Formats: sequence, structure tokens, C-alpha cells
Amino acid sequence: MTWEMWAALAVVCVTVYGLLKRWETRLVLLSSGFVMCLLSLNPIAAFQQFDKSMTSASLIIVICSAMGFARVMNITKCDLHLVSLLTKPLNKLGILLLPCCMIVTGVVSIAISSLAGMCAAIGPTICALMIRAGFRPAMAAATVIASTLPSFWSPGSSHNGFVAKLADWPIMDYLTYTGTRTLLISIVCIALMVGCCLLFGDFKKGGFENDGVHDAANKVDLPEHPNLLWAFAPLLPVVLLFVVAVCFPQVKISVATAMLIGVIYTLLVTRFNPADITRKFFDGMGHGYGNILGLIIAAGVFAAGLRSCGVIDVFVEALKGSSDLAKLGAAVGPYVLGVMTGSGDAAAFAFNEAVTPHAAAFGLTIPDLGYLASVAATFGRVSSPLAAGVIVISGIAGVSPIEVIKRSAPVQICTLTFLFLIS
Repeated sequence: MTWEMWAALAVVCVTVYGLLKRWETRLVLLSSGFVMCLLSLNPIAAFQQFDKSMTSASLIIVICSAMGFARVMNITKCDLHLVSLLTKPLNKLGILLLPCCMIVTGVVSIAISSLAGMCAAIGPTICALMIRAGFRPAMAAATVIASTLPSFWSPGSSHNGFVAKLADWPIMDYLTYTGTRTLLISIVCIALMVGCCLLFGDFKKGGFENDGVHDAANKVDLPEHPNLLWAFAPLLPVVLLFVVAVCFPQVKISVATAMLIGVIYTLLVTRFNPADITRKFFDGMGHGYGNILGLIIAAGVFAAGLRSCGVIDVFVEALKGSSDLAKLGAAVGPYVLGVMTGSGDAAAFAFNEAVTPHAAAFGLTIPDLGYLASVAATFGRVSSPLAAGVIVISGIAGVSPIEVIKRSAPVQICTLTFLFLIS
């Protein structure tokens, strides 16, 4: 290892300490990223990554539009009507509300492949519902990000398409081949999340009165007779995205389009002041950029620092040489890389591009090795405080990303172990 890599590891340790001490997250990540780029004598990399992250069209469109829509739901009280409608029957479920929310979120993840986009779209509704029912905000957030495994049933998943192409299989044949495993690990993940909730003591009848930003929300009186049309408004964008993706796959509809349609629907059914709705929508967009995209930008600079010091490249090269332990490498390697970078795509594509085509030489098949690596990278992403989706859902729940991954990471590791054993 070079001295730059040793220095980078020291910076990472300081970064983790700062995050654990709850220093300003954006300051910690930005500072660490710039320091590592300076140590590698490549300071321009930090500035380039900053420019790239702050102008990422896909993230800006998804997050800003979803946060603007969430602000509209707040001012019109449509979110409270939905919570009131759902809480009455679901409150009786107690802790069983957690698996129910995971199933609902899993279905949504099939339509919305982006973790950040899915969290922005359904996170406000699920978090509000679970917190109202008596779950800690951190557990509500962890429930959302741990519910994405059904996305591996989606023909539109980039990971599925990539591995199927490597194997020269039709995409539907690949989905059929891996579908049973996806179902099994989804069930295991749900069961483990329930166990984690009990272990952390994250469910209590009546809720947790002094838990962060939701203190005021917990004291808001819900509508006694919720309006069905108002209650449907928060769900409309999600339903629209799912219906179009499943029934009309040839039609492409963005998250922003769905959110705008939801705003128009809300305006029509609530007859709220259009000027106030417009103002709040754009206020919410600005809040989403400053507080959520700001964290994603800082995380991107931090990852650029790791790349500049050569940490990520060395890790990927080490995986390429692990032919005798390819299966273990496919499970551990992409997971650790996903944790380090906060990107499941980068980790999965790096491993599958370099190692998976040689699966036959290891006594494995391309679909088996590629699927294991793809799922492992996804688990790594939702175990990382740097992941965009983790940052998004933490912002929605009003908790630290560290508090969320304290609950999600152990569940992902155990589920990955189970997948490793059955693969």
C-alpha cells in the first residue's frame, strides 16, 4: 500500500468519528474528500466531482420534485388524511405493521428502480404512518430502505439486464431462474427486520414522544373523518408510476411528471389557493436541494477522494484476483465496495464486468455469480451512510443516517449470509 492509501484510511477513520459524534455531515464529508484529493496531489478531482454531483439531472429531478410534492401534501393536510385513513385499521396490527409496510414498499420498488427516487416518493407516507403507529423514526426509515429486494423481479432493472446479457439469456428466463431466491431473501429480510425492531426496542404503543423532529407531528390531531379523495393524493404519483411501468411499459413517465400530476390532482380536489400551492412546491424543491442533494454532493466528493488515493481501484483489482474465492468475493467484495462508495450500481457493475464472465472457470454459472454480486452490492448500498437513498430517507424521518444503518446493516449482512449459503 502507498502512503496515500494509508493516509486515506486515516482520513476515513476521522470521518467515521465525526459522523458518530454528529458533526455537520456535509462539512465532514466535504472536508475529508478535499483532504484526500490534496494528499493525492489531485485537488481538481474534488472540484470536478462537486460540479458533477450538483448538476446530476436525474437526482435533481427526482428528489426536488418529490420534496416539492411532499411540501404540498403538508400544506394541504392530504398526508394527514391518508395517515388517518390507514392508521385506524393498521394500528391494530401493532408490530405487524412493519412487514406490511415492507411489502408495500417492495411493490413500489419494482416500479421505481432508484433507491433515492423510491425513498423520496413513498418515504414521507410510510415514515409518517409507522411513526404514528408507535415506531421510532430510525426504524421507519430503515424499513423503507430494506424493502427493495422485489426490484430484482423487474425486467427494467439495470442489474438484471446486465447479468442476463453476460449470460446470453433472455431477460425473462433470468428472472424466472432467480425469482425464487428473490422471494426467499425477501421473506428472510422481513423476518430479520421484525427481530431487529424488537432487539432495539423500536416499537411502543403510543409512540416515542421525545424522538427528534417528529415531536410536533406526533401531537397533530388527525382528521376524524378523512376525505378519500384527499387521502389518495399522496399515493397518486406512486400508483401512476407503478401502473404505467407494469401495464404500459412502452410509455416512459418520469418521477417529476408523476409528482406534477399529483400536485394538479391535489389542487383540483382540495381547491386550495393555487398561489400558495405553487409557492410551497418550489419551497420544497429548494429544501430538497439544500438539505438532501447537499449531502449527496458532499458524499460524492468524499468518494472522489477515495478514488484519488487509489483505495477503490486497489479494492477492485484485489477482487479480480480472487478466482479461488470467487463466490465469497462476489458476496463480500461488492458489499464492502457498496458501503464505501454508497453506490450499489458501481460495486455490482465493477465486479460483474471484471469477474463474472469467468464464472465457469470457478465452477459457477454467470447467472448465479452475477445475481449474488448484484444483491450483495444492493445490500452494501443500504448499509452505507453515503448512499443517496439512505440520506434521502434519513432526511425525511429527521434522523441521522448512522442511526438508520445501525438497524439496516445487520439485517443486510444476515440476509446476504443466507443468500450465500443457498447459492
